[in-house]
Amino acid sequence: MLILLPPSEGKAAHGAGPAVDPAALAFPELAKTRKALMAELGRLAKGRAATALTVLGLSPNQAGELAANRDLAGAPTLAAADRYTGVLYDNLDLPGLRTDDPTAYARAEERILTFSGLWGVVRPSDAIPAYRLSGGVTLPKAGPVAKLWRQALTPALAPVVASGLVVDLRSSTYAAMWRVPADVAERTATVRVLHERLVGGVPKRSVVSHFNKATKGRLARALLVGDVVAGTPKELAEAVRDLGFRTEITAPAKPGTAWTIDVVVDSVV
Repeated sequence: MLILLPPSEGKAAHGAGPAVDPAALAFPELAKTRKALMAELGRLAKGRAATALTVLGLSPNQAGELAANRDLAGAPTLAAADRYTGVLYDNLDLPGLRTDDPTAYARAEERILTFSGLWGVVRPSDAIPAYRLSGGVTLPKAGPVAKLWRQALTPALAPVVASGLVVDLRSSTYAAMWRVPADVAERTATVRVLHERLVGGVPKRSVVSHFNKATKGRLARALLVGDVVAGTPKELAEAVRDLGFRTEITAPAKPGTAWTIDVVVDSVV
């Protein structure tokens, strides 16, 4: 079973590991694309700040984040498990699993793939520097990052999705980097988190960022700690329900598309 995650825009700024080796990360065949993006980000960060901010979709108040992109090849690294922060990763808490439940952390290393605008995909132990590049950015030379990665990731991921269930927790930005092939869709569950509240006595559902990210982090952690290995989306929905989540499953609307599992919440503890 694979669990697909988005990265976090926020990242730990420190690090003590050696410089990144793009070919030493998961899926070394992606090294060429990684190096090309590193080089372009470096050039962009060393140029006019206003241009870099516009290209990267950052505000003037985020100008300090450009510094991370200036020396990606020489910057100190951290394991991706420690580098990614934010609501989803706080609730997943991979560093805590590594300390308190090494067996569950080993499962994370096998099952979790985090999508990244710069690295394509990484596993929790991959050592990476701090960086800033969303999957939705269009770079002056490389063009749309999502399209670039879609071309590289489609063949790279084919062997690892050839069997087993795929649990897709990615946001739409990162789902665009790798689209579930038709022959994998029947074994894929796209998970949505819906916030339910009463409006005038009538239940209304919507996607709220905090609830979405926190619940996906908690769900991924529960799947790892509980050693859930479902064979089908229906089995996954049942397992998630057994873990205490309120779930609803919807069959694909047409052949070649994924199942949908809705996790319905009214609050996050």
